[in-house]
Amino acid sequence: MLRALQIIVNKFLTFLCKLFHKNGTQFPGAISYNMNQKVLERIKYPKYVIGVTGSSGKGTTTNLIYHILKDAGYDVVYNETGSNGIRGITTLILNNCNIFGKFKHEVLLLELDEKHLHLAFGKNKMTHLVVTNITRDQPARNGSPDLIYDAIFNVIDEKTTLLLNADDPGLMRVSLTFKGNIITYGVNKTRDSYLKKECFSVDNAYCPSCHKKLIYSYYHYGHIGSYYCPNCDFKRGTPNFIAKNVDLKKGTFEINQNKIHLNKNFLFTVYATTAAYALTKTIGVKEKNILYALNKDITPSKRGKELKLDNRPVMMLESKNENALSYYQSLKYIANVDGEKTVILGFDNVSRRYKYNDLSWLWDVEFELLNEESITNIVLIGRFKWDVRVRLKYARIPDKKIIMLENMNEFIDTILKETKGNIYTMVCFDMTEILLNKIKEYQNGNN
Repeated sequence: MLRALQIIVNKFLTFLCKLFHKNGTQFPGAISYNMNQKVLERIKYPKYVIGVTGSSGKGTTTNLIYHILKDAGYDVVYNETGSNGIRGITTLILNNCNIFGKFKHEVLLLELDEKHLHLAFGKNKMTHLVVTNITRDQPARNGSPDLIYDAIFNVIDEKTTLLLNADDPGLMRVSLTFKGNIITYGVNKTRDSYLKKECFSVDNAYCPSCHKKLIYSYYHYGHIGSYYCPNCDFKRGTPNFIAKNVDLKKGTFEINQNKIHLNKNFLFTVYATTAAYALTKTIGVKEKNILYALNKDITPSKRGKELKLDNRPVMMLESKNENALSYYQSLKYIANVDGEKTVILGFDNVSRRYKYNDLSWLWDVEFELLNEESITNIVLIGRFKWDVRVRLKYARIPDKKIIMLENMNEFIDTILKETKGNIYTMVCFDMTEILLNKIKEYQNGNN
């Protein structure tokens, strides 16, 4: 009876939110969940309950999995807005149940916050779980990567099929103890891989079995790459699904001798696409349907928006705050692009989840990569711009390159009059929306 009441309350509150033009992804679930926190354990779930989690890349991976499943004719529901905490998950699940608690669709696909896995799936286990990576992420909330690892794998039992990024040794240590089915995916050496450690943000350098230092054949970024232990048999090995012949300039790679097109030319997109391919192939989606979704009916990427500002190209690289390796990939990309460049950095909020303004993670980010002659200007914006400036000073970025923007109403004029070259915004999600709106307002006013 209580379950039925919670479902009705959830649906009614969602209706009210939409009526008043509110987002409505969190509030209904917060109320419903607080009525009885065991409600999600009492739902009759469908054949496939698929979770996607990890320190970064889970949103992109989830979107691609949904796109492939939908194209293949599956009746699938997922948290499209990215509300991946327990409140958003509760809202989504209860809204898609009948009053008897039966889920009404064939597939439930969830992007999941690592620390909320145990809240969503205390007893009801996922059929499949994709884990993208485990790195230092949101240290004020998550602490160390070891705590993130525990938060994920303490919830899992042997009935869940794991799909894991084989290039992450900290993630693959689960293979030492997990007795269930593990399917792996990875990315072979690319022209951008490096033989010696370049990135000082390395979260797993030692073998989880014998604790000897791992040896790498190559690195992609951080501790992600091809590794082996010189003392025991722990190693990356050969993944079940391998991305080969990666060409980021052309935006292509190969899996199982099939050419795949990327919807955005970044390494993290290669990982997300390979993970989506692996998951959908594993649950039985026909290869022709997967290839059609990835190569013909291409879904636009939600990351890396491209637009123009007075004929100057703008690339909006969303870099996740409190995640040094997310920043590293953006910095590396900008440093490798030819031509004059202007970089925009800054944020108003450290996190959307909590109020701690911990900035220690700024010192893990390799801002030294901005010491490029081709980067003519660095524009600092947002509430914490002076903190970023201090970090750039220690990175030996020349003062003459840096522009401090005190008033966001002057953003467009400052960029057009005081900077040169292609524009790269390297900010977090909330600030991306602010900049996008500023550029669109300017464009609309000049049409």
